[in-house]
Amino acid sequence: MTASSTPTAAEELRGAGLRVTAARVALLETVRNGDHLGVEAIASGVRDRVGHISLQAVYEALHALTAAGLVRRIEPAGSAARFEGRVGDNHHHVVCRSCGLVADIDCAVGEAPCLTASDDHGFSIDEAEVIYWGLCPDCSTARSS
Repeated sequence: MTASSTPTAAEELRGAGLRVTAARVALLETVRNGDHLGVEAIASGVRDRVGHISLQAVYEALHALTAAGLVRRIEPAGSAARFEGRVGDNHHHVVCRSCGLVADIDCAVGEAPCLTASDDHGFSIDEAEVIYWGLCPDCSTARSS
């Protein structure tokens, strides 16, 4: 592998110290090619690639990949967990209150006020999770019609 080439899913799994299986490769690729997918959608994508896989195996693989930092789990209030392949940066999300659509938002520019809590209660804060709520363009248009 050259320095400029993107590592394969198998290489990323190996690099994270995880066993490389067809299901894990398919799962990582499904999450990376998806858009804030839920577990059922991920399982369906994996099944399309490798055949049968149990939902329990999908949950276990997602747990391992999340712990290894290869995927990110988000869980907006009132929603089931979703997974994304964008990791390693401090981005946030916007969620539609009507249809549940989730989109990425880069971190606010300038100072990082979200990391300066008004009262840290003795915690050593190293990350903040910000979720913006509103209506997506389609739901906003539908409501105004």
